[in-house]
Amino acid sequence: MAVSSWAATTAFSVGDIRRSTTDQATGLFFQCAVAGTSASTEPSWPTDVGSTIVDGGVTWTAISSVYEELLKLSPSAVIELFELRLDNSLHGSSDVYRFHNGMSRNNVNIQANVVFNSQEYVRLPIAADGFEYSNTGTLPRPTLTVSNLDGTMTILLALVNATTAGNDLGGAEVRRIRTLKKYLDDINFRFDDTAITQDGNTLITQGGDTFIFSNIGNPSGVADPNAEFPQERWFIDRKANESRNSVTFELASKFDLAGQKLPKRQIIANVCQWIYKSSECGYNPAVGPGKQIDGVTYTRFDVNNEGVTTDAEDVCGKRVASCKCRFGDNAELPFGSFPGAGLTK
Repeated sequence: MAVSSWAATTAFSVGDIRRSTTDQATGLFFQCAVAGTSASTEPSWPTDVGSTIVDGGVTWTAISSVYEELLKLSPSAVIELFELRLDNSLHGSSDVYRFHNGMSRNNVNIQANVVFNSQEYVRLPIAADGFEYSNTGTLPRPTLTVSNLDGTMTILLALVNATTAGNDLGGAEVRRIRTLKKYLDDINFRFDDTAITQDGNTLITQGGDTFIFSNIGNPSGVADPNAEFPQERWFIDRKANESRNSVTFELASKFDLAGQKLPKRQIIANVCQWIYKSSECGYNPAVGPGKQIDGVTYTRFDVNNEGVTTDAEDVCGKRVASCKCRFGDNAELPFGSFPGAGLTK
């Protein structure tokens, strides 16, 4: 089904289905559950199936864009597409490479390049595994193995490593896009047949022209670039293997923060972690208030909390006492650490 986009101040009936006016990666359409007239501005669409949103006098329910076809006894084949998106700061280019592995569900082979949403995906021997989610509490780390028989991947790796040494496409985004065969662009189903007789002879006109019958549409569906499963977006974490035959990459989610510690800041009792005179510290020697020593009020101090008169000598000792010299003994101190941490176990 080809679905129209949402429209402002428009009357909708129960059962009407619309999509967002902008591209979304959620794979959702929205079905009218309460009839009415839409608002003058587009709502912030929900991102979960079954969620609702009020739009003026209309209430929309989020549904899967491919739900109708998947409920059939013999649904259309699932087509799996991939996009490799480079980061200019890491790889010296913002190029996008699109490819598919020529296979789909229900043993349907795609023997040529695929066009979806007006973008061509090159048929290339690849193997993509490990996208399944589990209940173990860990995120998947899929692997993507790409053919290197013609040396293309080796050349690409050499180019990006010339920008960032040893990068090996690390940080490049990999998008996994899945749709159904019936929603592919019509150009995928264009072919020309020469008319022949029952005896196998080619039919020609009196002028010598051959009869050609052309098919220029999907016989089993209507092209719809918005009908797809929720997009999956991964990032290349490392190059796992490279040979003359193939290159294997290990992918990770953006939320997979290997090696990171929580909380991010270390809990230190007696050493301030703020940069002196930064926005967190907030101290301004020109304002003070400072501290009086031997009848002289100082607003600048060295690491030993001795009063000084020049900015060059003004160095914070990073202790609570250093804060008190500058802000006052009884003032609220912007001390960037946790003085009470050592008092509890």
